[in-house]
This record gives sequence, C-alpha cells and structure tokens, in this order.
Amino acid sequence: MSDLYARHRAVLPEWLALYYQDPLEITHGEGRHVWDADGRRYLDFFGGILTTMTAHALPEVTKAISEQAGRVLHTSTLYLNRPMIELAERIAQLSEIPDARVFFTTSGTEANDTALLLATTHRRSNQILAMRNSYHGRSFSAVGITGNRSWSPTSLSPLQTLYVHGGVRTRGPFAHLGDADFIAACVEDLEDLLGHTRLPAALIAEPVQGVGGFTAPPDGLYAAFRDVLRERGILWISDEVQTGWGRTGDHFWGWQAHGRSGPPDILTFAKGIGNGMSIGGVVARAEIMNCLDANSISTFGGTQVTMAAGLANLTYLLEHDLQGNARRVGGLLIERLRAAAARTPAVREVRGRGLMIGVELVRPGTDEADPAAAAAVLEAARADGLLIGKGGAHDTSVLRIAPPLTLTADEAEEGAAILARALASVH
Repeated sequence: MSDLYARHRAVLPEWLALYYQDPLEITHGEGRHVWDADGRRYLDFFGGILTTMTAHALPEVTKAISEQAGRVLHTSTLYLNRPMIELAERIAQLSEIPDARVFFTTSGTEANDTALLLATTHRRSNQILAMRNSYHGRSFSAVGITGNRSWSPTSLSPLQTLYVHGGVRTRGPFAHLGDADFIAACVEDLEDLLGHTRLPAALIAEPVQGVGGFTAPPDGLYAAFRDVLRERGILWISDEVQTGWGRTGDHFWGWQAHGRSGPPDILTFAKGIGNGMSIGGVVARAEIMNCLDANSISTFGGTQVTMAAGLANLTYLLEHDLQGNARRVGGLLIERLRAAAARTPAVREVRGRGLMIGVELVRPGTDEADPAAAAAVLEAARADGLLIGKGGAHDTSVLRIAPPLTLTADEAEEGAAILARALASVH
C-alpha cells in the first residue's frame, strides 16, 4: 500500500470508492492523455467521469481561467456578473426551451435538486416519476429518486417516487419486443401507473442512463411519454448531466432523440461544460423558474472563474464541431469494439452513440453479470496504458467508455486495440 493510499484510508470515508487494486494518482494531463505519479502516460477514455469534455489542459480554457483569476475569482450572485449572464444567454438559446431562464449550481446533483424543487413547487405535488436503473446524484433528494440500488443508501426521502419502465432496452419485461411495441408497452405501463396515483409533479429521466451502464430506450420513447404527461400537466425534466453538449454525436442534447413533442420543461446540466471546473445548472421556462416565493441565491454557482471556463469551453466545442467529431470518431470506436466483442464470449452487448459507449460483460454462456470480469478488464486496460470506467445496475456489469470529445481517429484505434486485448485476457 502506498503512503498516499494509507493516508486516504485514514482520513476519508470507507465508501469513497477508488479504482484499481493499486489506486492511481494522476498528476497532470494534456489532450486525451494523463500521467501518474510514477511518470507513466495513459490514454484517458473516461475523462474524470465524463467531465473533461474537450481536452486536458485545453489552452483556451486554462487561459480564460488564469485571466479571470487575475481580476476577480468570486463575488456571489448578489452582484451583476457578466460572465454568468453571457454563459446563461448562450445556454438558454442552445436549450431550445422557450422563454428560458438559467440558474447555475456547482454540480449535477445540485442542479437536479433545484429541478425537483422547481417542479414540486410549481405543481404543488411531492410525487416524482423516475426511471428504473436511473442515477441523479448523491444529495438526500437525488438519492431518493435514484432507481439504482447500488447508489441509493437510504429509502428515506422528502419525495414519493414512482418508477417507470423504459430506460433499459435489452433487459426487463419488454426487452423481447420490437422498438415500436417496446415504446407502446412502456406508454401503456405509464398510463396504468398514473391511473392509480395522484398526479405527480414531474418525470425526471436521463436520455442515456450514465451510472446505470449507458443504457437507453428506443428513440422517441420520451416524446411518447411527453404526450401522456402534457395531457395531465405533468412536467418533463431531462437530466443532461452526462448526455449534454454533443457527446452522443447525433444530437447536442440527449432529449433531441425524443424531440417530436418538443423540448423538456426543465433541463439540467453539469460535468462537461466546465471541462473540469465545477459547473452545474438548470434551464426552465420562466413561469417554472420564477415560481419560488422565497429568497434564494447561489454562493458558488455562477462564480466568475467557472463561468469564464464554461464560456471558453463552450466556444471551443462549437467552433471545432466536437459534436460532429463525437459522431464520426465515436462511430469508428463502436465499430472496432463490436468487432472485438464478436470474438469475446464475455461481452453481451456493445451499445451507445457518439463518445458514450457501454460494453456489458456476462459470464460466458449465460445472461448473468460478471463484476469480477469488469474489474479485471479495468486492471488489464490500465496495465496496457488505457483508463476506462465501469457501472451498471439491476445485476449488470458494464465498462463505460467516454473520452474527451477531441479524440482522434488514431487514438480511437489505439484505445480499441488495448480494450480488445484486455477483453481477450479475461477469459
């Protein structure tokens, strides 16, 4: 055990998980690579849990942070804040939500907390619809609506949560159905559920479930849900903490794969917009955002230095068409991983879109999760110079692959080759 690891264990919570049998200290990064304390270089295919969205040490972002830090770091939301207003204007326009208002937080958890506060206040209901296998953060209210037992340490909650089918396409009671019938069955289930309860405030859903293993329904499911919800005045909250900013390649927001019935009423975001700086936020129609009848501020949400980083990062992403790069290079990476999976009995499915890819592992010859295999692949990939993530729920074990959106085709080929060797080494 290293001295730093021993110090970690002595002072930090036991439940604060670390990857790898010999935990890694990352000291610096550049582009799509990071280095550890021993000077070893790794290709980074997880980006600080989808947070280093563009690149490590992106010059445009580090320059914006440095210049803003030299002027003023923070004043709170009690004063006019030019970078916050400028970033809010851009996000409001990109959200496609009409008459949008933006409130900045410091994390996705806090953003989802705020969305729940707005929805329950606006609707005067403490009931929430959430998806099975979902994850929405680690605060008391976010844990209370999370549909993933591995990340929900208590059943206590200020909300009454009802869970809906549909977030997982290839498991569950409707998995055998075609896409159209799958959507129809999920809608029928939703309508039946609503017939047995008081009307909820909102449905909160990740367009692609992140912690749950990068699972997603067929395109159009949430549009069909939206039709049912709108008839009853129930709001739709799209949790874009992991799917936003073009990561899925085909769309800028995950909800746009379900956009037939228009944008969500509330959208939450975080992670990638700050490229490592702590930014989260909520976008909602003005009538919803302005429904609170008590004072509220955000001490650290929207602070000048994080807003400067977010503006520089968003500008770089749009000017360099990183959504298009995610689509092109992500398509190549998925193709290479599916070819490797065809030679590997332990792989049940390679799924995803853009640079948000899941590789689900099972015990060969069965449909049973194999967490030990997932851990072994992580170790083998690291030994060969590649960092990836893992996740899953409902008895699944999934490798999570989400590189920075500037990933090159050569780096995708390199990472896919390392992953193919790691998968082959496990069984």
